Amino acid sequence: MTRLLLALASLLAAPLLEAETAPPKTSAWNGYEKLDFEVAGKPALLVKPKEAAPGRPWIWRTEFFGHEPQGDIALLGKGWHVAFFKVSDMYGAPISIDLMAQYHAHVTKEYGLAKRAVLEGFSRGGLYAVNFAAAHPDKTAALYLDAPVLDIRSWPGGKGTGKGDARCWAQALQIYGLTEETAPAFKGNPLDRLESIAAAGIPILSVVGDADSRHPDSFRRRRCRQSGAGRREHRAAQNEIRTPRWPHRSHRQARRGSPPAQPQGPHAHRGVPALECVEVAARKKQPRYLSARCRKKLSS
Repeated sequence: MTRLLLALASLLAAPLLEAETAPPKTSAWNGYEKLDFEVAGKPALLVKPKEAAPGRPWIWRTEFFGHEPQGDIALLGKGWHVAFFKVSDMYGAPISIDLMAQYHAHVTKEYGLAKRAVLEGFSRGGLYAVNFAAAHPDKTAALYLDAPVLDIRSWPGGKGTGKGDARCWAQALQIYGLTEETAPAFKGNPLDRLESIAAAGIPILSVVGDADSRHPDSFRRRRCRQSGAGRREHRAAQNEIRTPRWPHRSHRQARRGSPPAQPQGPHAHRGVPALECVEVAARKKQPRYLSARCRKKLSS
């Protein structure tokens, strides 16, 4: 009877073991090898450079993979890996951060990537990038934020000066366990965690548009002042590129899987050299080095 039960358990476990160890699907992405696989039942991918740079650095796009990809492609050419893990519609809630930690553990173990990743938070991807960095500073080399959402009340809530999204707001309230009544006092937004990120010495490169009506930065500026993240001892770890009169770029095509738009905005050629010194600064734990080097690179 015991042997029969063991044999049955073995047969039941075989499909699960096969699913976990199944080789990733391989395809091409902009001339580079792309690996598609799953982690915790969620779609995941990793794009490999022709030859990995020393230390095997990687940038982790937290939303909208393939949209405005010029920075990612340029980094691939410099030996970086590009990663993406789909936890969409979770708005950076704790459950999504736990899933991201599983992805991080998988790619660092299976592909030997650097322990610390540069997190690329584009638009609502800022929610995931900043909350992951706050929860896992030891796994974060730096933050690259492009028109980021940093407070769910601003977007999708629409509680500030920008337009919200009723459907996404309902999703966000549910996954965070909030209501319209409790949301105003919520303290789990990325903006509430800036001080701890600054104290950890995590460098931040942020690109914002003055004319971004969808994700305006009024919430960000106010919370930076309140949290003290703008104090002199923290300011050296943060660099911001402001694009006058530049609106929020649409990324509906990216969510639908359409071909990416042509590169837009002045950050298209400036972000890559800055990201390189961001990664070096984080690796050397010298945020002041970041400030000086990035100013020089951004002005070139």
